[in-house]
Amino acid sequence: MRSDEAGGGARPAIRVRESRTVSFERGDGAAAVVFRAVRTQGPVTRDRLPAATGLSPATVNRQLQALDRLGLVRERPDLVAGGAIGRPKIPLTLDRDRFCVIAVHIGALSTLLMVADLGGRPLQTVAMSTPVGPAPEALGLIARRAALVADSFTQRVPLWAGAAVGGTVHEDGSVDHAQLGWRRAPVGAALEDELGLPVSVSPHVQAMAAAELLLAGAGNTTGTDLLFYVRETVGLATTIDGRVQERPGNIGHIPVHAPLLTGRPQSILQDVVGRKAFDDAVAAGRDAGDLHDERARVLGEMVALVRDLINPDRVVLAGHVFAEHRHGLAPVQAAFDAASGLPPLELSPPRFGARVQEGAAVVVSLGALYADPIGALQNFSA
Repeated sequence: MRSDEAGGGARPAIRVRESRTVSFERGDGAAAVVFRAVRTQGPVTRDRLPAATGLSPATVNRQLQALDRLGLVRERPDLVAGGAIGRPKIPLTLDRDRFCVIAVHIGALSTLLMVADLGGRPLQTVAMSTPVGPAPEALGLIARRAALVADSFTQRVPLWAGAAVGGTVHEDGSVDHAQLGWRRAPVGAALEDELGLPVSVSPHVQAMAAAELLLAGAGNTTGTDLLFYVRETVGLATTIDGRVQERPGNIGHIPVHAPLLTGRPQSILQDVVGRKAFDDAVAAGRDAGDLHDERARVLGEMVALVRDLINPDRVVLAGHVFAEHRHGLAPVQAAFDAASGLPPLELSPPRFGARVQEGAAVVVSLGALYADPIGALQNFSA
């Protein structure tokens, strides 16, 4: 993967960057606005883009020329409507065939390795068990496997790589992950060394919120959204007016009352999630149905507590623990309704559904490109 032979074209040189983290937002620069319009509304003709973007025709044309030089957009004469005359009537689309990005989701138990196109569509996904042991060796194995997956797409030029991971992500792309025993694990550096690409690293819950914002076709981006994630770990991300807040929330320490799951009158949220907590309670002789009921109640009350503090416009529940009850989300919604003091609000599943982890990893690899397509690829020569 470090060879320049893959992909049928030159790989962008790695730029020296002070930070490997990424800010998720709907970029407001002219190039980002035009690129987003083509990406989300295409096929779209040039004459429609000024109204779609709020930019002048001259500005739109300048940005299209720059995006075309980079190979990010292309004209599609084959889609010209019958009777249309002139270049403004030739539809433009995102070039989904020339480039790709490499995406990795590192979970406490399993890791996903993906290749995706510039629209965020996964082209291939490979799962592996997250390696245990010292971080350098574990990350080396993940990076080598990611390179093997990427090398199967020899006809595409890779532009960027991204990793979504639980725990705390530092600006240099290193990660603290208590469950994996990682302290300043060099996630970004390991992937960058093996793949030969610029790499972005993000907390996975923040990335899930970004996937909702940037990939899932959300219409209105004003207001405040909360995304809760509960699986083996718990987390919270906030999106305000089209920008994912840079620090994901830590909610694992919230006190909860779950005597069946924990055997204690008082515990914390992290103690009642994950497979081990449930299996230990079953092994202790507690009824599985009662355990599901208790966990649904705890989750609904926790979501209500945070919702009442922030009063968001939308609440998204991601992670299979929310839906493990035999009645799905309904018991969580009922507990939420009973505990919240604000007007009724319907809790929503993620738009990506069960593939939310894939969306999270892919959007990390695309975030810099979507926010500033010209700046992100300033050293790339198409």
